[in-house]
Amino acid sequence: MLKVIGISGSVIGSKTRIAVEQILNKLNDEHQEFKTELIDLSDYELVFSDGRDYRDYAGDTKTVLEKIMAADAYIIGTPIFQASIPGTLKNLFDLLPNEGFQNKVVGIVATAGSSKHYLVPEHQLKPILSYMKAVIIQKYVFVEEKSYYQKEIVDDDAVLRLNRLADDLVHGVNVFREIQKAKDSAFPF
Repeated sequence: MLKVIGISGSVIGSKTRIAVEQILNKLNDEHQEFKTELIDLSDYELVFSDGRDYRDYAGDTKTVLEKIMAADAYIIGTPIFQASIPGTLKNLFDLLPNEGFQNKVVGIVATAGSSKHYLVPEHQLKPILSYMKAVIIQKYVFVEEKSYYQKEIVDDDAVLRLNRLADDLVHGVNVFREIQKAKDSAFPF
């Protein structure tokens, strides 16, 4: 069974969590080979990164980092604040090793108050994930505030795009696993 971690990358608000949960629910409903778990950063007290090895932290920080390092794939959700990803999410990345996402598939969902922030994941999140050696699903999902009503996504197009990202993650994991198997069988040493 493959482990997928959904990360809601903020300590305030609920829109990002709702979007990430939509994807995880789709995976749970249609892809039994995946076990999912949500890590909502608002549920944990992470310390600020100080350069230690991730295994040397304690408490909530250790718990979150161990869960993330043990996963096979991720849905990383980020709200856009001040035209940027929140510091809590950046701190999480800083707590992880440089190769923290190596050989792991990552999908991205971003939430924001307006369409003006559509490219923030492209210019800020993808470079970080690339540096950390992630296999990034290229099409991310951007959901505006107007797509929500009373803690629910009511925009059918947004739900369709989130569900498609779940399917793209499954496809990406399967393709990457086949590539890894082919590499391993071609070079057995």
